[in-house]
Amino acid sequence: MHLTKEEQAIFDGHQGEGASIALKILVGIGRVFDAPRLVPIRRAHVALSNQEGDTWFAEKLQKAGAKCLIPPTVNPGYCMDVFLSKGLLSNEDIDAMQRCHEAYKNLGAQMNYSCTPHLLENAPFFGEVVAYSESSATVFVNSVCGARSNRESSQSALCAAIVGRVPEYGLLLEENRRAQALIEVEADLCDDFYYSILGWLTPKKIDNLIPVYSGIKERPTPEALMNLGTELNVTGAIPMFHVTGFTPEAPSEEAALGGREPKLRIKITNSDITNQLDSMFQPPGPIDFVIFGCPHYTLNQVKKIAALVEGNKVKTELWILTSFHTLEMARRTGLLEIIEKAGGQIVPDTCVDQSCWRHLAGKVGATDSPKCAYYCNIRDMSFIVRSLRECVEGAVRGEIR
Repeated sequence: MHLTKEEQAIFDGHQGEGASIALKILVGIGRVFDAPRLVPIRRAHVALSNQEGDTWFAEKLQKAGAKCLIPPTVNPGYCMDVFLSKGLLSNEDIDAMQRCHEAYKNLGAQMNYSCTPHLLENAPFFGEVVAYSESSATVFVNSVCGARSNRESSQSALCAAIVGRVPEYGLLLEENRRAQALIEVEADLCDDFYYSILGWLTPKKIDNLIPVYSGIKERPTPEALMNLGTELNVTGAIPMFHVTGFTPEAPSEEAALGGREPKLRIKITNSDITNQLDSMFQPPGPIDFVIFGCPHYTLNQVKKIAALVEGNKVKTELWILTSFHTLEMARRTGLLEIIEKAGGQIVPDTCVDQSCWRHLAGKVGATDSPKCAYYCNIRDMSFIVRSLRECVEGAVRGEIR
């Protein structure tokens, strides 16, 4: 791998031990993938984890004097104010979150605690080279924004933020971004929720080939595209997708495929969607709680919930996870008051994959996110997966029908 004089100086420790560690890790990754050089990045997002291994790595770099050249946004942990007030955190939980916060803050990260930075404070432009970890964020910036990022780990994304560079390989190269499979969508995707089911189903049909979807006639919402990309990385490891006529690198099937024949052609019908939904997780029945926000909910999604619960009272716990920006907008527009009056709660800074939910172990919940159900299953939480409307109506009734 070729290093510039400046990069060699960083490698050799002339800008401090922390920067040297970060660059050596990136060079090692680049050598594994035969990258010829490092290239500069404009943005970064770190899938922060408050678990011991991840925090140890961040603390190691911070103690070695590292500072982020490109201040990255970070993934959610859990909101200390909310969960402390409810007595749902152990001393170990509190210590882990505080250590994590201090390490990343001292490294110079933007402490936004959200898995949807691409919708707000860290949205990349077309063609920008970025370093994103967090599976749903990475696939969105590649597919919908047209930026260029490999599927970084939290560690490699943090190293990239420190030195402002990544090795040039994979999805940074034009030829690797082309679609490899053509999916003809004959299903009626009449709700954003069904894009989640399409994303869950796709890797089972095409393995981990990059797909281009054709036949989608109505412009998908940002939430629909986010749902699609999120689930592609639960049942599979698909780094990006194209939707003919709607995503920036797919004005046509031919453009998305780069003029090549697809390795695979398939159709997805209404029957495929229905059969997949019927086979997922728990069957309908009584529920104890509802969780939304994996990935974090947008203001538009919060508005839909508020419209459905206004004038009602929920019989279950109702948790809506979102960014602090969206929480503040919900407060300013009166949506928070409506939801809280109905018995629900909007929580910032928090992920479903955290120990703060241990009080729900052994219970049955509902969510519109298959990813949420998949993650929480390892914490002994069972889920019925249905649309936003069905989940809210279930919270009011105490059951999903």
